[in-house]
Amino acid sequence: MSSHRIHNVNIQSVTTLTTPHELRRHLPQTPVSQKTVRHGRTMVANILDREDPRLLAIVGPCSIHDLQSAAEYAHRLLPLATELADTLAIVMRVYFEKPRTSLGWKGLINDPHMDESFCADEGLHMARRFLLEVNTLGLPVATEALDPLTPQYLGDLITWTAIGARTTESQTHRELASGLSTPVGFKNATDGSVEVALNAIRSAQSPHHFLGFTDAGLPAVFGTAGNPYPHLVLRGGRQPNHDAASIRQVEDALRKANLPVNIVVDCSHGNSEKQPERQAHVLRDILTQLEQGNQSIVGFMLESFLEPGSQAIPADRTQLRYGVSVTDGCLGWATTEQLLRETATRHRAVLAARNRKACAG
Repeated sequence: MSSHRIHNVNIQSVTTLTTPHELRRHLPQTPVSQKTVRHGRTMVANILDREDPRLLAIVGPCSIHDLQSAAEYAHRLLPLATELADTLAIVMRVYFEKPRTSLGWKGLINDPHMDESFCADEGLHMARRFLLEVNTLGLPVATEALDPLTPQYLGDLITWTAIGARTTESQTHRELASGLSTPVGFKNATDGSVEVALNAIRSAQSPHHFLGFTDAGLPAVFGTAGNPYPHLVLRGGRQPNHDAASIRQVEDALRKANLPVNIVVDCSHGNSEKQPERQAHVLRDILTQLEQGNQSIVGFMLESFLEPGSQAIPADRTQLRYGVSVTDGCLGWATTEQLLRETATRHRAVLAARNRKACAG
């Protein structure tokens, strides 16, 4: 027989990981973190069921690369979330995995030291420890599901999950979403197409069977019941799709597909045309639509960090600027706080007008 390899031909290394069971045993839930997750998921479900009239606000850094600055952000966001809780249901955006169009840093789990050392086991420990910290503060957390194994390690600490524009069409991610314990937002495709996301929502509502690994790290077939809360996230494409005409078209498409007319608007990405400061314009536009009677917009997403803008990852990591994104550009904290207060004030008036109309009717 030939001595040439025919298995794992292009694999250069294999590094074993902690099992999900081992990681959760090492970094277990606390009573407070469990309460935060349960309350957060119920809160989002109630918004999607129209039992809670508040706006869902997914707010936070494009990606988490420095746990100290991310923790400071969480400590700033928590009191604001509490103050504005009558009109906004604020969930912190905590993204540890980043899809790349070609190449680039793939996120804290994959490469926590940002030096291509790929210490993923350490990254998983860092990610879970941070999620525990934020949830124990009482602040619920949102993330993107990218690697299909990651939810086994972290899923019990997540309130809301996004499936990104690059993976919404993926059968693997649709099946994964059907089994996730959180409400799931599917983004429209990068070209702006919404049909892909509608198909994904329909798929995620249905039962599936797929291959995965158990908490003990054993291969298994998972059978799902279907996710009761998949919904649409508009993130723009070749051009923005947050305007009233686009929203009306999407509402019609959802109704035609017999899907719940629930829309979350991502104020970044294609909608901001990759200009972080334009997120304010997008948010104010959807607030105007709500003031004019829109009933389909249930929430929004903002990319926001301590300082505005973004930075390239320097060769000397000590030169990283504190609180500045290393992926997409973000709004700074001062602008974020102002926008959230303005949003709460304007939506408070919307809710009051709805109540008056209901009483008059």
